[in-house]
Amino acid sequence: MKLIIAIVQSDKIQDVKQALRNVKVGKITVSNVVGCGAQVGKTDTSDGVITDGNLLDRVRFEVAVNDDYVKPTLEGIIEGARTGNIGDGKIFIVPLEECIRIRTGETGRLAIG
Repeated sequence: MKLIIAIVQSDKIQDVKQALRNVKVGKITVSNVVGCGAQVGKTDTSDGVITDGNLLDRVRFEVAVNDDYVKPTLEGIIEGARTGNIGDGKIFIVPLEECIRIRTGETGRLAIG
């Protein structure tokens, strides 16, 4: 089991969700986050004063998957998020020690579904 965490541009949320649906991955958690990467944020001008905003709006997807769904999940996220420009985001793959479905008490592969 793996936990896949993807940080992508906020305007790509619908594209990533649709791409994940296309590969039959529907159980996701999505959060609004801020951060910066290689593009080192952006500068803003307010009342003629230039400020370094540094943190950009992003979306964080978290998807817990069984090992056989890792590759399709990664492909879906990349398909939905990629523009080819700096700032497309990052994907992190973390080993998932255990998963428990609260409603039924199922654990492991069965709990992830």
